[in-house]
Amino acid sequence: MHPRQQQPHGIDTYTIRPARPQDCDGARSVMLDTFYREFGYGYVPAWHPDVIDIQGTYLDNPRHQLIVALSHDEVVATAGLLSRGPAHPPHPRWLAERYASAAQLVRIYVRPEHRRRGLARTMVQRACEFAAATEGYDCVYLHTNVNIPGAQGFWNSIAKEVFDARTTGEHGAGFGTVHFEIPLPG
Repeated sequence: MHPRQQQPHGIDTYTIRPARPQDCDGARSVMLDTFYREFGYGYVPAWHPDVIDIQGTYLDNPRHQLIVALSHDEVVATAGLLSRGPAHPPHPRWLAERYASAAQLVRIYVRPEHRRRGLARTMVQRACEFAAATEGYDCVYLHTNVNIPGAQGFWNSIAKEVFDARTTGEHGAGFGTVHFEIPLPG
């Protein structure tokens, strides 16, 4: 193999595990880069308080979890799980009521050069396993911006769509927001 060519990375070349304190800065970098480079709207304090306080939000709360994927000790992907469903407002009241006992997936972000290797799918699976092992959750809820290339196909492959805000003018319509549910494993 030519020295400049790289061996393709498979999922087995990554370390995927719950985040540790030393991972907080790397996880924050992945999240902020996603907001600015992928979403184009940047950091919004009201929408992203967990990004500043990763330790307090994910590591110090036994009902929350942040999973990271590392390549050579660098955080390259994140998947968060919180103990709350969607907020009303801005989301419809019926969604907030339906998912009041749900765990919510958030911050499923993979750096572009590490995509298409199964990282997001593996991290979501581990987050769902954590939710299933944690008392009080009845399912996993998430919402996503399906205007991001690949997002809708990915979530349709592992989750059930429950509400497409794009068709209603509800909050998130302009952001391509679609809401999904994943049953708990086992």
